[in-house]
Amino acid sequence: MKRFFHAIRTPLVVLGSILFLNCEESLPPLTDTFSEQIRLNQIGYYPKAIKKATIVDGGEIEKFMVVDSVTMNVVMTGTLSESKDWKLAGETVRIADFSEIVQEGTYMVLVPDIGYSYPFEIKNNVLQETFLGSIKGLYYQRVSMPLEEKHAGKWHRAMAHPDDSLLFHPSSGKEEGYLSSPGGWYDAGDYNKYIVNAAFPLGQLYLLEEEYPNSVPDNALNIPESGNGKSDYLDELRYEMDWTLTMQDEDGGLFHKLTTKNFEGMVMPNKAVSQRYIVGKGTTATLDFAASAAQAYRVFKDMDPLYATKCLQAAKKAYAWALEHPAVEFTNPEDIHTGQYGDANFDDEWFWADAELFVSTKDTSYLQHLQTGSMNFTFKPGESWTGFMRFLGMFTLLNHKETIPADLYEKMRQGILNSADALMKKAAALDYFQPVDDFHWGSNSDILNAAMIMAQAYQLDPKPAYLTGVQQAMDYILGNNAMGVSYVTGFGDKTPMSIHHRQSAADGIDEPVPGLLSGGPNSRLQDVAGGAVYPENPSPMQSWVDQEPSYASNEICLNWNAPLTYVLGFLEQESN
Repeated sequence: MKRFFHAIRTPLVVLGSILFLNCEESLPPLTDTFSEQIRLNQIGYYPKAIKKATIVDGGEIEKFMVVDSVTMNVVMTGTLSESKDWKLAGETVRIADFSEIVQEGTYMVLVPDIGYSYPFEIKNNVLQETFLGSIKGLYYQRVSMPLEEKHAGKWHRAMAHPDDSLLFHPSSGKEEGYLSSPGGWYDAGDYNKYIVNAAFPLGQLYLLEEEYPNSVPDNALNIPESGNGKSDYLDELRYEMDWTLTMQDEDGGLFHKLTTKNFEGMVMPNKAVSQRYIVGKGTTATLDFAASAAQAYRVFKDMDPLYATKCLQAAKKAYAWALEHPAVEFTNPEDIHTGQYGDANFDDEWFWADAELFVSTKDTSYLQHLQTGSMNFTFKPGESWTGFMRFLGMFTLLNHKETIPADLYEKMRQGILNSADALMKKAAALDYFQPVDDFHWGSNSDILNAAMIMAQAYQLDPKPAYLTGVQQAMDYILGNNAMGVSYVTGFGDKTPMSIHHRQSAADGIDEPVPGLLSGGPNSRLQDVAGGAVYPENPSPMQSWVDQEPSYASNEICLNWNAPLTYVLGFLEQESN
């Protein structure tokens, strides 16, 4: 089985003294320990990219070196930046800039009296394995099927949650009967399935396919569908799309979620046997489904036109229900205590659904319904499923310039460019060069959603600064951050080992399921009462702990993995 890991590399032992270029000082010997004071992208950098490492508590040290980890030759000596006092990180740092190195290879940063960094690569397609791993991570979330060893390796598991005889909760509007709703992906660290947080991630994932078609070929992921002559990426997305179609009621509305009444314990899926229910129906879920199903039509129409038409018909039916029920807010019933995914403002969902259905159908009634006057281009951390989908609608319209009025196109184009400029200005002044200064639940997805805006700006106006902004956001995710951690399980040298993820906690395997993005620092610390233990008064960027009880900082979620996949896929297409 092909393993999508960036493996920990065992360094070579240095025998004798090797000199620093023209210096008389010899290199310190390598051990199997690397310095936690040197923070950088643990996977690596594209040859033409800006390349920076952060040196924490470097004192008066002024010099750094970059060493070829194979030959142990020094390929560069440089001067560290002046000392910086980073409040968000709670650290005093200096910056090592080694952007001048463009030769492909494997390297380490060496700082005198501090040590060597983790090894990293410089090469084209340096993030390809991480990109594929982020998609394969979704396979490990599959419901209603066994994960066979030939595809899942040591993370194989028994079939669980057939979801073929689900009871209707009274909130669904149904008084009797049952629903069969198998398949899809588990939403997060729990075993439930939610339409809002299925449709929203699908929208981000479909966007990548529309912008860069066929970037993931057949046989790229080693999933059950590999070898069928179709893109493994679309095969994986269809597994989730198929489930969302089962959640549409006869009248067109979407049931909000499929869930137990309470979260299951930290057990394997086949041991989580509490009764599951179809719960609620509302405008948010229905519009999000309508938008993603309209996208699915465009994505699948060449591969499977009958399936694509089915998705479009379902999207239209959902939209018609929403027109008759324009503001039905979902809140958890008294006896349901799982994820709510609530939202009382429907403007963003309407905008997204109108945009996707217009582009897919060319029916001007959707364009006429589009509320262009209320478009908001300001990115806000913490919005996620409650607001970011308006950007998805804008991205789709901008990608179909020929179908929309010129004044609308120009308004959106300038709005996205202005938003990206503001994010880049913020990132330039912030700790670790990332564009977010308020760390909510899922802050890593906020950073990646902001990177999506910069990526769109680059597509509209290919200024190198926009591409650099996206690359540095990914550097943050992959290790150049205040925790010195690559937040993607299994990819990097220091990665989360105790994510809040039931299978990973219960399967008896040391390493968690790979390819999943940890939520990241969360200054709200909502999980302290649940057993998470943080350092005393952590800084905002250090409000993360690698502990299984830390659902506020170390859980995984579909709407966090989706922008990770998008940004990795974008970089693999645009950075080489």
